[in-house]
Amino acid sequence: MIKMQEYSNGGGGDDGGGGGGPADLAKFQSIMHSIEIACSSIQMHVNPAAAEATILGLCQSPQPYKACQFILENSQVANARFQAAAAIRDAAMREWSFLTADEKKSLIGFCLCFVMQHASSPEGYVQAKISSVAAQLMKRGWLDFTSSDKEAFFSQVHQAVLGIHGVDTQFIGINFLESLVSEFSPSTSSAMGLPREFHEQCRISLELDYLKPGPAWCSALISSGHIVWLLNLYSALRQKFSSEGYWLDCPIAVSARKLIVQLCSLTGTVFPSDNGKMQEHHLLQLLSGILEWVDPPDVVAQAIESGKSESEMLDGCRALLSIATVTTPFVFDRLLKSIRPFGTLTLLSNLMCEVVKVLMMNNTEEGTWSWEARDILLDTWTTLLVSLDSTGRNVVLPLEVRNAAASLFALIVESELKVASASAMDDNCEFNYLQASISAMDERLSSYALIARAAIDATVPLLTRLFSERFARLHQGRGMIDPTETLEELYSLLLITGHVLADEGEGEIPVVPNAIQTHFVDTIEAAKHPVVLLSGSIIKFAEWSLDPEARASVFSPRLMEAIVWFLARWSQTYLMPLEEFRDSSTNLCHDTGYQHQSSTSRKALLSFFGEHNQGKPVLDIIVRISMTTLVSYPGEKDLQELTCNQLLHALVRRKNVCVHLVALDSWRELASAFANDKTLILLNSTNQRLLAQTLVLSAYGMRNSESSNQYVRDLTRHATAYLVELSGKNDLKNVAQQPDIILLVSCLLERLRGAANATEPRTQKAIYEMGFSVMNPVLLLLEVYKHESAVVYLLLKFVVDWVDGQISYLEAQETNIVIDFCTRLLQLYSSHNIGKMLMTQSSSLLGEAKTEKYKDLRALFQLLSNLCSKDLVDFSSDSIEAQAINISQVVFFGLHIVTPLMSGDLLKYPKLCHDYFSLLSHLLEVYPETVAQLSTEAFAHVLGTLDFGLHHQDSEIVDMCLRALRALASYHYNETGAGKVGLAAQAAGINNSNGNPEEGVLSRFLRSLLQLLLFEDYSPDMVGTAADALFPLILCEPRLYQRLGSELIERQANPPFKSRLANALQSLTSSNQLSSTLDRVNYQRFRKNLTNFLIEVRGFLRTM
Repeated sequence: MIKMQEYSNGGGGDDGGGGGGPADLAKFQSIMHSIEIACSSIQMHVNPAAAEATILGLCQSPQPYKACQFILENSQVANARFQAAAAIRDAAMREWSFLTADEKKSLIGFCLCFVMQHASSPEGYVQAKISSVAAQLMKRGWLDFTSSDKEAFFSQVHQAVLGIHGVDTQFIGINFLESLVSEFSPSTSSAMGLPREFHEQCRISLELDYLKPGPAWCSALISSGHIVWLLNLYSALRQKFSSEGYWLDCPIAVSARKLIVQLCSLTGTVFPSDNGKMQEHHLLQLLSGILEWVDPPDVVAQAIESGKSESEMLDGCRALLSIATVTTPFVFDRLLKSIRPFGTLTLLSNLMCEVVKVLMMNNTEEGTWSWEARDILLDTWTTLLVSLDSTGRNVVLPLEVRNAAASLFALIVESELKVASASAMDDNCEFNYLQASISAMDERLSSYALIARAAIDATVPLLTRLFSERFARLHQGRGMIDPTETLEELYSLLLITGHVLADEGEGEIPVVPNAIQTHFVDTIEAAKHPVVLLSGSIIKFAEWSLDPEARASVFSPRLMEAIVWFLARWSQTYLMPLEEFRDSSTNLCHDTGYQHQSSTSRKALLSFFGEHNQGKPVLDIIVRISMTTLVSYPGEKDLQELTCNQLLHALVRRKNVCVHLVALDSWRELASAFANDKTLILLNSTNQRLLAQTLVLSAYGMRNSESSNQYVRDLTRHATAYLVELSGKNDLKNVAQQPDIILLVSCLLERLRGAANATEPRTQKAIYEMGFSVMNPVLLLLEVYKHESAVVYLLLKFVVDWVDGQISYLEAQETNIVIDFCTRLLQLYSSHNIGKMLMTQSSSLLGEAKTEKYKDLRALFQLLSNLCSKDLVDFSSDSIEAQAINISQVVFFGLHIVTPLMSGDLLKYPKLCHDYFSLLSHLLEVYPETVAQLSTEAFAHVLGTLDFGLHHQDSEIVDMCLRALRALASYHYNETGAGKVGLAAQAAGINNSNGNPEEGVLSRFLRSLLQLLLFEDYSPDMVGTAADALFPLILCEPRLYQRLGSELIERQANPPFKSRLANALQSLTSSNQLSSTLDRVNYQRFRKNLTNFLIEVRGFLRTM
């Protein structure tokens, strides 16, 4: 291998790669030969380490530009030329600060000239690399180059783009501009080891000085006639080659259509402010050209089914989607009316109808043209209609559009029912429909719902008729015909109807869809409202499942899943709606008469299932159905989770429903069965927790706080009493290991955890008593089950959730009890697990152990974080100070107990790592004074992991550690400035075990942070946070900073570099009127100083 210095050959110069005498030529040839051999060795896997070292030597050598240029111009090995271009880039970025202005411009000019001169080269990846290098070097010098320098570069590129030097050169010019724009875009820019501010300044400068604003593009794109020319070109070629089947997929046809589709999405300031007239004309032009791709729909679909390529039709669908994204439904619809007797929405409907017919005819599977076309067209409908659905105003679509939407929805439902029916009879069914879960189909069903709501007057009666027919068919054919097909159709109808009638309630309580609120204005009598009729027929069908005979013959677990899902979604919207939704009629429309009719119809709908009408009977039916799914369908985890997590949880989300819920006999039966019977103990652990949480939340419906607390005590008494009794057994160790006991304990812990998760002010007292009563049992069970990782985890999670719900409400005595309990828990867990991971195990067992420890430790960190929250949110009558409780000392002590259980391997789990450093950062930021009081061992643990986090790959973790460093350093600086001790001995340093002095923590981190900023790789986004940490560190350790600076300067052998570095170090702490006060202004000034410092010196320092 050639030594690094042998590659060095001076700057770029104007003589390119061919300068120098015979000695230089021989040297360059030798370098080229070694690089070629290295590239070939890598390709053939011959001694790759040595080959890579040779290439790395070229990249790391000082000023290898002439050698690289020689390789680019003379080597016949494409990979060698690629590596030479990469070496130019790496060296220039590293040495940029000390290259002369002429050398910088020469390197960029060489790269541009080379790609232009070799435009026809077959090695496209080499050309792309050199073009990228030119773009990166131009960006690196962008803030330093003069306007004339930039104009000289762009002039060369401009001539190429105009095609003066041929098509190949034109392509290279365009490719370079693409590379340049990509480099200046923050999301796609290459790493340069520079702060984010540099990249932002370059982007802003390019946009302001060289990129056209929106209006400037109008003449080039809209007014020039290029679009008409493009459409005419495609149409003429299409007609000429109409008999040639291959033409639609040839490159020119594909590229032309792709450009047309992109032009459909033009919007914004490229159009003048003329109320959208020019944009509408532009879209009509494009639509006129696109029509022949998709119209007439039946002819187009038949041709594709007969073997014609589908690519043109799919591009037509994509074009309609693009137009939909930049228009309103009304503008979209009227585009076509100027040239056809119908609107664009009617065309969209007809087109999708044909696609659905093909799907029905062929039972088409995913991945075919009709499947893809349907998804694109559904996206188009969604884009157009979602804005109407969410406006909150009465927007009436034209009758033609409503009729088209109604016909389309009817065909969609027919298609879905056909698929459902066919799936029931095929034992080897491959239909996605059968396997698809409700959530997997949700997006498609939501699009169906928007289409249905566009013609709600027709689609709700349609759904009512279809559902009633199938319900009647089941009754008529009981015992005589196989109901499977009908049941699958009902399953499908339940999902479709649920989406049409109601929106999902994730995160908020949904209201009745606007289309339903503002239609059916002729309906005055609530019982005859179409939505009431449809809802009532489904509720009646669902109630039938309470009949044991019908349940055995009709209601399979799969059908019950759909029923439970529907009831959960429907009840959040229609069951006992809140009063404010009933009177939200203002601003729905401007016509007073229509508004009155609409308001009357809406009140009729909402009152029917309200508190004073049918709401209570329906609520009772839902509770009894829920009880049935939990008891009569053992082992059906998905069904029971839907019941616990969605249906029952939906009922207790609203307080007005809870009031009626707790008064129902059916609810009391459910609560009693949960608390006292063994029936519901068969539910899996997750459902135990969800059901407990739901039942406790319903306590809000009790008449007063005491009743609520007593209700919670009754729910949890059996579980707590059993755990207390079990823990008191003399033979606990033997009894506890029985499988049925382990299962029972796990279920009861999940119940207590669910109750803890439901903590509210009204029930806080009872839930505190619940946790207090099992404190000792929890510790005893933690000891007994120390080898049962699943039970240990449940014990920890119960404590975490219980403390989370309680800590903010506890008075002084209670807080001390909880803290003492948590401390004992941490100590006990630690005593069981210290060194446990060091046992010799197989790799699989070790992996399982790591996963168990990861879950446990994450829970413990959450516990410590919950304890911390007492200082932030405290509803107790006494202040923390009055309680004489030092939360920070407790949490630091807990951290000291837990930290030895951590390992490098465990910190590879992202969530655990994040939780740990989030807690650590919070502690150091909020309680820096407590750090000084830690023992030496505890302090070493904390700061050791902080140093680990400072060099972590996750930028968020690095950011948290930097914030912690800032807090420590600024605390020490301000405290010592006020004559106090600050971090005391921790900052001053101590003697190690050998009696030798060690650096203090602030000195160590100053050294470490400077090393990171100057020599290591990091995200440019962290420079600002790093500056905030570095500034107080320098103020705390000015002598060390001076010494480190002097060492850096002395290590620099190059005199110009030495002078440059000295000036940069001086400017870092003196420019921008920086003072030694730690205030907001000085932090901002130091951020600017550090940014300039890194831009100035980081490149050449990394060569040392």
